[in-house]
Amino acid sequence: MSSIVFHNTLPHVARRTFVFPQYLLGILIAAVAPMLGFAFFLNGGRVADIQLLTGLGCATAITAGFVGFRKLHLFPGSYSGYISMSLTFAYGALAVGMLMLRLDYSRPQLTTSYGVALIFFTLFQIVVVDRQRLRLGLVPGGRSERAPAVRHVVWKRLETPDDDLSDVNGVVVDLRHDHSAAWSAGIAEFALAGVPVHHTSDAYELLTGRVEVHHLSENTLGSLNPNDLYLRLKSFADQIAALVCLIILSPLLAVVAIAIKLDSPGPIFFTQIRIGQRGGPFRIFKLRTMIPEELMPPSGEPTLHRKAITVDDDPRITRLGRVLRRYRIDELPQLLNILLGNMSFIGPRPEANLLTKWYEKEIPFYHYRHIIKPGLTGWAQVNQGHVAEISDVRDKLYLDFYYIKYFSLWLDIQIILRTVLIVMTGFGAK
Repeated sequence: MSSIVFHNTLPHVARRTFVFPQYLLGILIAAVAPMLGFAFFLNGGRVADIQLLTGLGCATAITAGFVGFRKLHLFPGSYSGYISMSLTFAYGALAVGMLMLRLDYSRPQLTTSYGVALIFFTLFQIVVVDRQRLRLGLVPGGRSERAPAVRHVVWKRLETPDDDLSDVNGVVVDLRHDHSAAWSAGIAEFALAGVPVHHTSDAYELLTGRVEVHHLSENTLGSLNPNDLYLRLKSFADQIAALVCLIILSPLLAVVAIAIKLDSPGPIFFTQIRIGQRGGPFRIFKLRTMIPEELMPPSGEPTLHRKAITVDDDPRITRLGRVLRRYRIDELPQLLNILLGNMSFIGPRPEANLLTKWYEKEIPFYHYRHIIKPGLTGWAQVNQGHVAEISDVRDKLYLDFYYIKYFSLWLDIQIILRTVLIVMTGFGAK
């Protein structure tokens, strides 16, 4: 059964019925209707060149925004707000492009189209698409017995190979399990009948955003090797962006540095040896948010926890430090690490050397997360926040493996969008 092809569009299976109608209605309502409306009121129904050009531009922006949203919606944790972000970027790019090319376009028509597109696509997504449930049949045996609870997913346990599949969007089966002859034949029949058949590991990954590695194999190593070309392009873009950000944020960093000196005794910066790409150590830079260790009263806590782990309501955190940590301002000096090539904007968070050695002893394959550069933010951070306990770190590792396996521009864009929301809300701060 290893020849059965896994459908990697699983998150879209229940929604694909609405893709073309949603797109077509969006074009008619947000691009064609404003064009005809302005032509009627301004030219008595005749479509002028300026209105036609603007209408074509709006249709292009809607197409680009809708495709971008669909790409972002492939990953777990997406929400309807991404459609407004995607459309805003597309229309903004359209306006800038027309301005740079000196094309004569109608600003009122473009603005009207943008507003109508935002309202229509957002409402359609919330009222129609997001109310759909993904119904998946479970073939008994193996990991199918431990299906995860996922929002918008309804699991149907199949009792026999002859069960009715008309009400399911696909079937999930553990292809490594030794099924009976009847079930093996039934699973093959499902695939031949056009019913999407998903292997449990692949299905659970795409639904939960976690890749659980219990043993390494040739296939596992191959799937966890990131795209080398994108890795190089990303590193170059990271360093350029870090340089620009450092220049822009230098006044803010200067003000915060003065505030840190006035708030508590100790240095402005906190530095620590962290583990980076391929297990190489590097020195990370952060704004100091804690009272220095030598100024703290004696504690009976283990040295590892005292030096490397920040707990809830940690007494070492200063008053100003709580604000800096909540809005991640203390992380800004890591732009220098990105400029030096030690880090990336997005990737697994770098752990302290002490913690890394501890985790590698307790968690199998933990060191494999070092195959790419550590990041300022990452998939684990936007899904889980700050953790330190072994059980939580194991879950964090599965999230890191998901990022490595599905390493792409679209996943990075989603992480950036979710990071912005997290910075605004303070989720996961310690």
